[in-house]
Amino acid sequence: MKRIIPILFILLSSIATSAQNNYNASLVPKDLLPYASAVVRNEEITTTVNDLDDVTTHVKRVITILNQNGDDAARLYVIYDKITKVKSIKGLIYDEFGKVQQKISEGDFEDVAVTDGFSLFVDDRAKVYKKAVTQYPYTIEFEYETRTKQSFRFDDWRPNPEPGVAVEKSSFAFICKPDYSIRYKEVNLHAQAYTNPLPKGMKIYTWEVTNIKARRFEPLSPNWENVAGRLMIAPEKFAYQDLSGSFTNWQQLGKWEYDKLIADREEVPAETAQHIKELVAGVTDPKQKAKLIYEYMQQKTHYISVQVGIGGFKPFAAADVDKDGYGDCKALVNYTKSLLKVAGIDSWYCEVFGDHQEKLSLTPDFASVQGNHIILCIPFKNDTTWLECTDQQSPFGYLGDFTDDRTVLACTPGGGKLLHTPKYTTEDNLEQRKADFLLSEAGDLSGTMETVFKGTDYDDRYPIIQKAQAERIKSIRRYYPINNLDIKSLEYKQDKSLKPATYENIKLSAREYGAINDGKFYFSLNSVDRYSSGVKAVRNRINPVTIERGYTEEDDITYTLPKGYSLDTEPLNIKIDKPFGAYTATMTIKGDQLVYNRKFQIKDGTYSKDIYQDVVDFYQSVVDADNYNVVLVKK
Repeated sequence: MKRIIPILFILLSSIATSAQNNYNASLVPKDLLPYASAVVRNEEITTTVNDLDDVTTHVKRVITILNQNGDDAARLYVIYDKITKVKSIKGLIYDEFGKVQQKISEGDFEDVAVTDGFSLFVDDRAKVYKKAVTQYPYTIEFEYETRTKQSFRFDDWRPNPEPGVAVEKSSFAFICKPDYSIRYKEVNLHAQAYTNPLPKGMKIYTWEVTNIKARRFEPLSPNWENVAGRLMIAPEKFAYQDLSGSFTNWQQLGKWEYDKLIADREEVPAETAQHIKELVAGVTDPKQKAKLIYEYMQQKTHYISVQVGIGGFKPFAAADVDKDGYGDCKALVNYTKSLLKVAGIDSWYCEVFGDHQEKLSLTPDFASVQGNHIILCIPFKNDTTWLECTDQQSPFGYLGDFTDDRTVLACTPGGGKLLHTPKYTTEDNLEQRKADFLLSEAGDLSGTMETVFKGTDYDDRYPIIQKAQAERIKSIRRYYPINNLDIKSLEYKQDKSLKPATYENIKLSAREYGAINDGKFYFSLNSVDRYSSGVKAVRNRINPVTIERGYTEEDDITYTLPKGYSLDTEPLNIKIDKPFGAYTATMTIKGDQLVYNRKFQIKDGTYSKDIYQDVVDFYQSVVDADNYNVVLVKK
């Protein structure tokens, strides 16, 4: 049940009085236990805007951990930086009967550096606590307060942060002066806020949820971001250090960011400007000019996560990047934008939520600061081009799976614009392999193999390519399930054209690849691209089937067989075609050669939960076919 209630100003209970509460684990409501590894017993969060540059947040959270799968829910991670300070932090640990076992003081928290390498908001430090408790159930209580000198961005309230966690009670209060206005958006909360005047002329918005059952993890589910409840809040007027402003829509937000954060950071030294003009002299195609400038930027700079001055919002000046040769995502995008401007090419600084695993777009109907990364858009007529400026090896116009297919905010001189980055389709994301192998009568394997990676698969071998040759050979063995594998040679080539591709060429051998027994010769048909595990069956599924990214695998493998052997089993011949995927695998004998063809395709999209068992069966059929063993018999 979710409800919204009016309340007067409530001073949150301190740890000193928390012993009066009964946190006996047996008192957790029984209907909250199914699928739960942890239960939030009580959470109270209060954000108070004392002034535009003075915001405090008080958090009290009590959570009962039922088993080891819930241990991560007991971990506290409080970020702070140059403008956000942790004013107080403490806690208690209770046993299963609700008896206090340990007090947690500020000295018990580890103070660690925060360097994620991509964040738009690169915070400096974090207070971290993770207790190694082995007696279940147990309950942990945290209470802390932070103070920040900005009102530009507020954290979302997420009462149920992850699958496997139930919520007995969670509340959120937002306190401000009567003339301070906010906008808010409830996602999967289905409630409306209530405001009420408070003493001393303040007003309060309040939300509360109770008895939220845990959701179990289900494979191929939608992003948790789109399933769980959350509250988004944005200010109309704000301050961030020495800057102030206001916005109620994306156009105004993008305009403020361009005017206040970017416009005065674009000038490059005269010497560099002259070099850029000479670099593109005689080139008439604007896109080719942009490519030359982008590759110049890649050679001149390297990425490093940094934070100075206005911190995670404002980029380094282009002149500083030019002089120092490094910058974070904001700085390198701004620098590239400045170089393009010298050549008369307009480009747009874009905020995006980057993530390799999930495609997370900005919420289009709620203007607020939501991104965590910056990319560059060049709006060529009928040929919009996107650039990832933090990767010094990335091809011109290639984004990859970190920022593709999602809504972003472009900050332009005329204001903010919502755009959508390109999507790499099922056909684009291609892994295509051709191999020629020789099988000796003793069972040894030798041969060559070439694999081409395209689309988002272009990056698949990136971690290996960066290594020395000896480390490359050691690493590549993990990709191919061949016993006694010996890599004779390994080469990579990368085509960095507008449709980039990575080429992998291997010469290999493997002792005892085939087994000989009672005059029969056994070997694995799919030795290089085997799907080894299926998808877990789930009864009474709740979520629709969601496949975020489609891809295609094609394999063409020829085995030259030892002389005097013929096939002793039914040849593999399977074809499956489903809305969400397709699979074909065939083998044919031509003289002393066995030719194996395989195509495996997964199609992105959202499908009814009712087809989930069909998905499970499909993947199991792929596993079975990929593990097919050939049996030859001596003629």
